[in-house]
Amino acid sequence: MLQPSVIAIDGPAGAGKSTLGALLASHLGYLYFDTGVMYRALALVALQARLDLHDEAEMAKLAYEVQIEVVAPTTDDGRQYTVLVNGEDVTWAIRSPEVERNVSLVARYPQVRREMVHQQQQIGRRGNTVMVGRDIGTIVMPDADLKIFLEASLQERARRRAVERDDDPDQTLMAQIQHDLARRDQLDDHVLKPADDAVILQTDGLSPDDELAWILDYLERDHNG
Repeated sequence: MLQPSVIAIDGPAGAGKSTLGALLASHLGYLYFDTGVMYRALALVALQARLDLHDEAEMAKLAYEVQIEVVAPTTDDGRQYTVLVNGEDVTWAIRSPEVERNVSLVARYPQVRREMVHQQQQIGRRGNTVMVGRDIGTIVMPDADLKIFLEASLQERARRRAVERDDDPDQTLMAQIQHDLARRDQLDDHVLKPADDAVILQTDGLSPDDELAWILDYLERDHNG
């Protein structure tokens, strides 16, 4: 199988991008880079500093000043990577509900995205990378060799998010998660679309292993006719 150098995986929150991206990167021996962690880290710093997340200039200034690094896992605690902000491990802190609710607000500012995209492109251009986000195939790496766009229903995405948090998915919790995801979809609407040459994968009812098998089969068929 002829392996693409850069693989872009896009899709809405909760569609399974992170899980699939990590599986695919591990299978191919590639770097796994979830670009969304950079925006999450920025939101976390802003929240901790009690900055005004509605102030675009302040968020842009923070984006240029903060040092965000994404490296291979440094601790064997189930993480897929380690996220460092100014040298501090924030890998799990960026997954808090508060960050979840505010990350799209921070990420939608053009000046913030410009700086984050610049840093993401530097990593992607090294090659042998699986990049995961919302606009990888359209904005960050439009020349990626393979572009995949994941789709999943709001109900399925909420269920997966609850499982990720180890929460008991009662009706109240599911309603709140669905509300948060729908809000994120609305905030992300300006970037949340597949590239014209993206492969669309509907993931409802599929396990991560099923998705991985589908993509590997696609690669075989695409390169071998």
